[in-house]
Amino acid sequence: MATASDTQRLFQQFEPELLKKVQQVGAVRKFKAEEYLMQTGQQIRSAVLVLDGVVKVFREDDDGNEVFMYNLHPGEACAISMTCAARQLSSQIMAKALVDTEVLVIPVELMDEWALKYRSWYQFVLETYRARFEELLDTLDHIAFRNLDERLLWYLKQHQKSLKSNFIKTSFTDIALELNSSREVISRLMKKLAEKGHVKLHKNEVEILHLKM
Repeated sequence: MATASDTQRLFQQFEPELLKKVQQVGAVRKFKAEEYLMQTGQQIRSAVLVLDGVVKVFREDDDGNEVFMYNLHPGEACAISMTCAARQLSSQIMAKALVDTEVLVIPVELMDEWALKYRSWYQFVLETYRARFEELLDTLDHIAFRNLDERLLWYLKQHQKSLKSNFIKTSFTDIALELNSSREVISRLMKKLAEKGHVKLHKNEVEILHLKM
């Protein structure tokens, strides 16, 4: 479980007074791997800051097809939760824990107050928007301008980096959904990577041996 010292380490850019406020009013919530933090249509009333674990943010259409957007790591915040909470909007995205995860939720009514009172919070919100926007551009570049085999490599590298592990618990069906492809195509590409010694395939798990972008 994340401690007060963990919060201080992750958000050390905050003024001491703001850090104290965050620790006082922020509520810690725990999510098991694969558990949803946020779903489409849900009313968002809090800003979400990640303390531990990894959160995957994605879009889902009416048929259940997913489009990966970005991952959130400790010390980062969900820009969409901030926007929706501040404007009292419903979520247009999905977010779920890739591993057991802890987040800190900040009540929406404090957003404007802190932005005016604490410069570090204002800068944190701006940096959150900038970082998430750049990650979205990177995702868009791979979806729009790369071949599927290149997108698959990028997908695997993203998860390897986020999870800090060479083992990715996923299925070909899940990867196909996120890359807007079919299971058959992903299976064929993964088998080619395995034949080249880049990955080893296990049941519902991919072991990364050596990948080149």
